[in-house]
Amino acid sequence: MVYNLHMKLKGFTLIELMIVVAIIGILAAIATPKFSQMVEVSREGATKGNLSALRSSVSIYYSEKEGVWPVDLNNFASYMPVIPPARARPLGDSAIVSVVAASPSSVGTGWAYLQSGGLLWANSTATDVKGTSFTTY
Repeated sequence: MVYNLHMKLKGFTLIELMIVVAIIGILAAIATPKFSQMVEVSREGATKGNLSALRSSVSIYYSEKEGVWPVDLNNFASYMPVIPPARARPLGDSAIVSVVAASPSSVGTGWAYLQSGGLLWANSTATDVKGTSFTTY
C-alpha cells in the first residue's frame, strides 16, 4: 500500500460545525415566539367560529319560536347540543354562558348573552393579538 502524505482529509472543522449549530439556535429562538403567537391566533379563530355557530342557533330558535328569544342557552340542546367553548386564552377556554343586561364592560370568561335582543358576545373586554376587544367579535 502506498500512502500519499499530501492527500487532504475531507470533513468539517470544529469551528464550522459550531457556526452551523449557532445559526440553527438563532433561527429556533426567532421561530418559537412566532409559533406561540400563531397558536393563539388559531384559538381566536376558533372562538370566532364558535361564536358564529352560537349566533346562528339563536337565530334559528328565534325563527322557529316566532319572534321569541331564548331565555338562556343552558337548555338549548335541540338547537346546539353542546355549547362550544370560547377558545381564546383570555376567555378561559370556557363554555359558560352568562346572561347579561348590557355588553360586557369588564374582563370575564366564556360567552355573554343579552336575552332581550338575542345578542351574544365573547364575555370579556380583554384584547386579542391584534389589540381588538373580544366584545367586538
